[in-house]
Amino acid sequence: MPINYAQRRQQFLDALEGQAAVIPAAALMQHHADVEFPFRQDSDFWYLTGFDEPGAVALFLPHRPGNSFVLFVPAKDPTAEVWHGFRWGTEGAVAEFGADVAHPLEQLEALLPDYLQGAEGICFRVGRHPDLEKLVLRCWSNQLDRASRTGEAMRQLTAPCPILHAMRLRKDAGELDRLRQACRISAEAHERVRALVQPGQNEAEVRANLEQHFLACGSRGFAYPSIVAGGDNACILHYTANNAPLNDGDLLLIDAGCSVSDYYNGDITRTFPINGRFSPEQRDLYSLVLAAQEAAIAKVSPGSTAEAVHETAVRVLVEGLLELGLLRGSVDAVIEQDAYRHLYMHRTGHWLGLDVHDVGAYRLGEHPVSLETGMVLTVEPGLYISDRLPVPEGQPAIEERWKGIGIRIEDDVAVVDGGAEVLTAAALKSVEAMER
Repeated sequence: MPINYAQRRQQFLDALEGQAAVIPAAALMQHHADVEFPFRQDSDFWYLTGFDEPGAVALFLPHRPGNSFVLFVPAKDPTAEVWHGFRWGTEGAVAEFGADVAHPLEQLEALLPDYLQGAEGICFRVGRHPDLEKLVLRCWSNQLDRASRTGEAMRQLTAPCPILHAMRLRKDAGELDRLRQACRISAEAHERVRALVQPGQNEAEVRANLEQHFLACGSRGFAYPSIVAGGDNACILHYTANNAPLNDGDLLLIDAGCSVSDYYNGDITRTFPINGRFSPEQRDLYSLVLAAQEAAIAKVSPGSTAEAVHETAVRVLVEGLLELGLLRGSVDAVIEQDAYRHLYMHRTGHWLGLDVHDVGAYRLGEHPVSLETGMVLTVEPGLYISDRLPVPEGQPAIEERWKGIGIRIEDDVAVVDGGAEVLTAAALKSVEAMER
């Protein structure tokens, strides 16, 4: 199902209520010397335009019916295209991307004041695009200077984030199709590498196999730097060195997902024994994390909250850790005192979409945001048994037999009518599936 960018733009224009919005594309970022990082479009700009070139600027002008969507884009330039690739130019911006009007980017400074004239305010995110910010603020300042003569002025300068991020939080059918695609490719990669892992390999080999599959399936590549963490490395939540040998008897935690052509992402974590068999301690902890994740996923439904998902996972983990002797006290007291946080220190999930940690509020003031059909979140409880963090007062010292075990199980879950759809279900996770 195609993405309807025109429908998104109209929804955004309606929400602006007379303000003019200035939404810039991402710029190229220098890696070293004269080499740039691979280009990644700004998610808000992409969401409204589908235009994948750096440096462009989109204007949304509800006060100008008929010319409400204006794009400033890099001009066609045969010499530049020989060196850096194809550009759509102004004609392509209109014909292929639906702009009412398009101009070469170098005309932005001259034309921006006229386009903003008559708007009730400016909607622009300050602090991220200093050169463009100077132009926008100059336009606003000039409007304020004229107010004493004309009696009219832009009332405010606001950020577009609240409008756009509320829109992006609720995925439509086309977006869910893209997320399913990203999750399918990501799940296939996890299944593929688990079958290939053997003691004595290096984490880097596993990463290479993962990311080769992402690319072979036509994705852009990894959605975020892959985490391939053997043994105690799995107790480092954002471990990305990926260069250690895989030892017989250890677990391997893989947190990896791909990004498809229009930037929607998969985000999966699986943990399994490198030699194909859990030790008793590994099996106990893995079974506990899996039970917590299954209970948390069962809480995903319209009307629930991401907070309820997290609280459910925490309660199951604490109950199990008390039974295993890794915690001491009552369930409620341990949770109230955060006395489990040396073993489980992160939230159980995040929104997923164009960004891996996608935009959207989790709370509105004192109230958690209710889950609605079309929202997508990860569910990823874990346990990390190490001596990196101090054991809270009153809690038992960690026995050596538990140390160095890091486990996380993560799935991507869409809120659907009546419950949840696990988009990453093709990546197996039962105890039996993790052994061979």
